Amino acid sequence: MNTLFRGAVVALIATTFAAISLSAHAVDEPSVERGRYLVQIAGCNDCHTAGYATSNGQTPESEWLYGDLLGWRGGWGTTYAANLRLSLSRMTEEQWVVFARNLQSRPPMPSFSLNAMTETDLKSLYRFVRQLEPLGEPAPSYVPPDQEPNPPYVTFPAGPPAE
Repeated sequence: MNTLFRGAVVALIATTFAAISLSAHAVDEPSVERGRYLVQIAGCNDCHTAGYATSNGQTPESEWLYGDLLGWRGGWGTTYAANLRLSLSRMTEEQWVVFARNLQSRPPMPSFSLNAMTETDLKSLYRFVRQLEPLGEPAPSYVPPDQEPNPPYVTFPAGPPAE
């Protein structure tokens, strides 16, 4: 009985290490599936998919990442979420990786999060977005702070004073 128990433990440990090895390998390779997952958990759809947040994430994938006409207004001016389908269709995978690594954007885009992603994750995002059809219109252009944007837009409150 003791030998049977020991054999079961060894088999369990071997299976666990094999699963860890396979899952680690899966993350090392860029994939459309991982890109889809990242778009969902990184909040890309919250801004880049009209109505996603208000639908509680129930927007069909066929409507994802077209950008939005809703502006985000603050001390930086007014920004709009880009149509990622169109933006990435104009870049190669390598151009996207360089772009994402160096992106310094205005709020509310968390460029620091994109900058911190692994190359595998950036390539996965690219592959997911590229397998969607490059449809839709470009987002409205940036509006400087001294100009009034067309509605609709959300006004951010002023942040705390700099120390």
